Amino acid sequence: MILRSLLLASATLAASPAAAQALATVDRNGSLVSIEAYGPNIVHVTIALDRKELDAGPGYGIIGKADPAGWTHRSDASGDVFASSALRVTVDAKAWPKPPTQMERYFVPSLPPVSIAIAGADGREITRMSGWELAPQTVNGEKTFRVGASFADTADTHYYGLGQNQEGVLDLRGRTIDCRHNYDAPAGETVCVPFLVTNKGYGIVWDNPAATLVSPGLHSATRFQSQVGERVSFFVITGDSADALYAGYARLTGETPLPPKAAFGLIQSKARYESRDELMRIADGYRSRKYPLDIMVLDWFHWTRMGQLDIDRNAFPDPAGMNRQLHDWGMRSIISVWPRFERESRYYDMLSARGWLLKDADGQTADGLPVRADRAGALLDSTNAEARAWFWTKIRDNIASEGFDWFWLDETEPDLVPAGHFYSLGSGDRYYNLYPLVHTSGVAEGSARDRPDKRNLILSRAAYLGVQRNGALFWSSDVHSTWEALRRQVPTGLNFTASGMAYWSSDTGGWMWPSGPRAERPLLVDPAGATAMGADYADYPELFVRWFQYNTFTPTLRIHGQRPATAIWEYGKAAEPILADYLRLRYALVPYLYSLGRQTSETGAPFMRALFMDFPDDPEAATIGDQYMFGPAFLVAPVTGQGRTSRRVYLPKGSDWYDYWTNRRYSGGQTIDAAAPIERIPLFVRAGSIVPIGAAVSSTAEKQALAAIRVYPGRDARFTLYDDDGTTNAYRAGKGIEAELVWNERSGTLSSTTRLPSGQDAAKLVQIVRSPTE
Repeated sequence: MILRSLLLASATLAASPAAAQALATVDRNGSLVSIEAYGPNIVHVTIALDRKELDAGPGYGIIGKADPAGWTHRSDASGDVFASSALRVTVDAKAWPKPPTQMERYFVPSLPPVSIAIAGADGREITRMSGWELAPQTVNGEKTFRVGASFADTADTHYYGLGQNQEGVLDLRGRTIDCRHNYDAPAGETVCVPFLVTNKGYGIVWDNPAATLVSPGLHSATRFQSQVGERVSFFVITGDSADALYAGYARLTGETPLPPKAAFGLIQSKARYESRDELMRIADGYRSRKYPLDIMVLDWFHWTRMGQLDIDRNAFPDPAGMNRQLHDWGMRSIISVWPRFERESRYYDMLSARGWLLKDADGQTADGLPVRADRAGALLDSTNAEARAWFWTKIRDNIASEGFDWFWLDETEPDLVPAGHFYSLGSGDRYYNLYPLVHTSGVAEGSARDRPDKRNLILSRAAYLGVQRNGALFWSSDVHSTWEALRRQVPTGLNFTASGMAYWSSDTGGWMWPSGPRAERPLLVDPAGATAMGADYADYPELFVRWFQYNTFTPTLRIHGQRPATAIWEYGKAAEPILADYLRLRYALVPYLYSLGRQTSETGAPFMRALFMDFPDDPEAATIGDQYMFGPAFLVAPVTGQGRTSRRVYLPKGSDWYDYWTNRRYSGGQTIDAAAPIERIPLFVRAGSIVPIGAAVSSTAEKQALAAIRVYPGRDARFTLYDDDGTTNAYRAGKGIEAELVWNERSGTLSSTTRLPSGQDAAKLVQIVRSPTE
């Protein structure tokens, strides 16, 4: 009865996905197969035994509309053939099954078989779904099925994406990924975004929010298996480039908004600032030292009780005044808001009575979990539209009204694991991975309605299909403060951005209390004067320097951690000038980064890019996970080992490369030993690149002129420079200014199609980089 009532409630309180608009539904001896088109290169396949499962349409996260324009359907001896200008989808014919042999009675699956070939317009097969699974089982008291499908594999196919997995390897081939949100995963928190991308011109969006096992390229097949469901539902996106796959993903799940410009500057945080005086002292420390800074973050336990949705006026007596002062300094603020409610908090009884909190199997509010001694409150049921709308109004009235700019929605996994529990929408097992989407949606929609002129930003610790459209920025959660953790961040972030989530980074220096094994090599940074760690972690300032260098070249740059001190002058006198140099470099690159952000909002393609995206014809690039492209120009190779002063760097073929620090030019297609003294991260620029360099500013609130436009010769090049007010949504109405910079290799000249956004003359800013060997 409890389950029934919850499901009935979900019908009225949660928006349902769109109904199916199939090109056709074909019957394969009882297995029903629906084919929907979402454009010439995107097809949605649904397989079930019950027709109502096909009619329901795609699941949560998918907002694109079916588009059958240009598709045809015919039947012949091979089966049913669906064709467009880009694809040919064949649902193979299946003969009427013969009676099984005695052996087959025991070992042959009972489902009528289905196989579906996905080919290009030229008939070349791209992939094939070779089988499906629908196995009855009971999960969380609900009679349901385990559902799955298998896809063809080739030995040279490599796989990427599926969200965040911190095992430290880029290529997912031959592994089994437990695609579920898991804060307690041994290597670091896992986050499920069920979008699997290949280097063979296709990606698969698996349309099921339950916990899912994915085995890419294992035993010559790729298999998906979800723990709850009544159908198989997936999308195949094809394209002649990686960017075409991300354009298809954006078409299905929504665009990635352009974040406020402040998101590209330094975000300063700590777990936690215990008072207004401490937070403002750090902000003033950046200002007085003339170090640029954009955002101060107020983390958890600024409230009087978990769930009060208030601010402790003893520690923060005048939050509105604090924010006015930050704004006067050209800074902004982010405040952490949790979806937890202690029994003693003022909203608990109301939320529980209305059924707006996660419930157990008996229909009672679930209060804490029997893990990590976690008894700290109940979870807001954000699958309930009324509950999430209420949550936003309290954030708006209690917190945003005090001048806080944006919100950090922590615990979006959620931390109270939904398995064995119930949302208003249904079983927590059925909707295991859905919470980040619905929880961030409530704040994004509320902010858009009540603050229409203010560009949204949300810090989120987890993701699911479509979360990018809510203006979410992600990070790798509460990682260890060790060299091993740093090494794992690089491939972790590349797979996350390969999942269609462009904005990812990690807590600079790690989140956990600084503790690690003793240094095995001589220290490269003298720890004298450091207050960020204990005396037993002498190489921590060196680790922080290397981590800061790496995060300078991730989509967002945030310092955070559970340690005594986190600001850049608190790692010792030797570390501070290095960190200051990289902070200034980050701000010099803001015109480049902001232009890339605009491009991502238009195309869906990430700008922190694993090498397979830009070098598909270079087999060496397919599996490299410890270096990457940062936009079209930069090749970044972080140093992730203690005491290391050089590292091997592969320069992809098809281009020449300039060492950013020396301007020396190298041919592509080779591995070099790159010098990496402590003040240098190995950084290369692709020949044929245009890099705008910004003048020094104290924050992005200050109008930033260009100091230079650097051209790295080697081929013709174009770069679209973009700027706008950085804070409002006017950019959506075309209010920004862009100028296309064009480099002509033959004439050795750079021109601009229009005047620069800064009003400057491009010709007077050009710096043509020359190799010292030329």
